[in-house]
Amino acid sequence: MDRLGEITVTLKTCEAVISETAFLLHHNDPGYQRLHALLRDGIISVDFNYSSHWERVSKLLQKYASTPMSFADACMVRMSEIYADSKVFTTDSDFLHYRRNGRQVIPLIYPGGKQ
Repeated sequence: MDRLGEITVTLKTCEAVISETAFLLHHNDPGYQRLHALLRDGIISVDFNYSSHWERVSKLLQKYASTPMSFADACMVRMSEIYADSKVFTTDSDFLHYRRNGRQVIPLIYPGGKQ
């Protein structure tokens, strides 16, 4: 994850991503402990209210149903629309295909390759 060093601001995310990440790391210490430390220390902040954006998230899930898009992915695409000057840090290649605001490429920090 050499690209992590490029990040100099607080990372904004949603509960769905935290849940997905915690599940993937639940048998991997210190990974699981590091996730909690990042949250505790304010490196990562949960900054998304699904109830305020449920309609747009639902439309994204419908649009990308054949991908299939996860709920966490839909929330992150929505967050990229809200925070227009941001980049999405992901290891998920599906983000290379998702679009925000209809047709806009989502700026990524993607360790899996170049965007």
